[in-house]
Amino acid sequence: MNIASSISNKSNYYIHIEEEFGAHNYHPIPVVLNRGEGVFVWDVDGKRYYDFLSGYSAVNQGHCHPKIVDTFVEQARKLTLTSRAFYNDVLGEYAKFITGYFGYNKVLPMNTGVEAVETAIKLCRRWAYDVKKVRANKAKIIVCSDNFHGRTSTVISFSNDPVSYERFGPFMPGFEIIPYNNLNALSEALGDPDVAGFLVEPIQGEAGVVVPDEGYLRKAKQYCEDARVLFIADEIQTGLARTGKMLACDHEGVRPDILLLGKALSGGMMPVSAVLANDEVMLTISPGEHGSTYGGNPLACKVAITSLTVIQEEKMAENAAEMGALMRAELERLGSPYIGVVRGKGLLNAIVIRHPQPDAAWQLCLTLKDNGLLAKPTHGDKIRFAPPLTIKKDQVLECVGIISKSLSSI
Repeated sequence: MNIASSISNKSNYYIHIEEEFGAHNYHPIPVVLNRGEGVFVWDVDGKRYYDFLSGYSAVNQGHCHPKIVDTFVEQARKLTLTSRAFYNDVLGEYAKFITGYFGYNKVLPMNTGVEAVETAIKLCRRWAYDVKKVRANKAKIIVCSDNFHGRTSTVISFSNDPVSYERFGPFMPGFEIIPYNNLNALSEALGDPDVAGFLVEPIQGEAGVVVPDEGYLRKAKQYCEDARVLFIADEIQTGLARTGKMLACDHEGVRPDILLLGKALSGGMMPVSAVLANDEVMLTISPGEHGSTYGGNPLACKVAITSLTVIQEEKMAENAAEMGALMRAELERLGSPYIGVVRGKGLLNAIVIRHPQPDAAWQLCLTLKDNGLLAKPTHGDKIRFAPPLTIKKDQVLECVGIISKSLSSI
């Protein structure tokens, strides 16, 4: 990695040992962080930055939210893990809380987002065989092009991004890729009686915050109902107030048959994910047929309850809607020739950089870092702007000023 000369010796030390002893499966912005609070993070030299990535939306509640930290510490001193070989006194409380919170019969707790996706795939297939009576081993799940649902060997089997799948085959069958935001393609694919589910991101995050046409999700859900197919919403990045509603699906009044949550479910404290569904789907899996050593551990359950409570108490969805609209308006108002598109919903936003230099977005992110704001490109020319949902108006305006100043440098 080429590290800019402006990086301090202290930062260079940490970057060097990570590069020497760690796998090279990420390409980080060259900044070494050691503290976070609210919308800010600090590097090892004490420089403060606005965090405009929020751990890929895992830190919606802000870094080290005091109520979430207090819950974490209190539970960590009592009991952290029992495995599901035994009951514990928190899982039931959590299950009752989260199912009531989102209006489902059951929750299946997992750890990472991609584990939630894998769980949904298994649930969907089991439901197809037991309830819909799809032919044995023929169940098919429809997915969208340019999707990002994780990096396990199953999930990359239905990616169309060569970076995700090249030289990792052979791949798992049973998936059909259709264009995103294309109801005609969905309608045609649903004509196959072996289709069991439609797995979709309400907004495609990793693809560059691609927002579908208004009405797409609502009509897609109706098409699935008419075809007796499960509508599976991956709200791992878009959910939990990020887009200005508790769920991105709420913008169109859509209730998924299987709802996937993760990331901010723990407020960035630890890996926590959840799969929510009603009994017809969830009870198709029996003891021993799916599980996780850490899934549903007492620490995760306690933290998730507080993380969800904080979102409601502090009206983070409302703030995300208001601050996101302000941010997009101010970015548009810049009139920069280097911004081709401003798009997003709530505080999940992106700009598409228009510049002949192929690495212009990366170079802009390095300049943003130098000016006190952390963001990262995706798919070359797109930069996500997704700060914690606690950001205030004066901070949004200051950050747009930083972006404006940085744009002038390219």
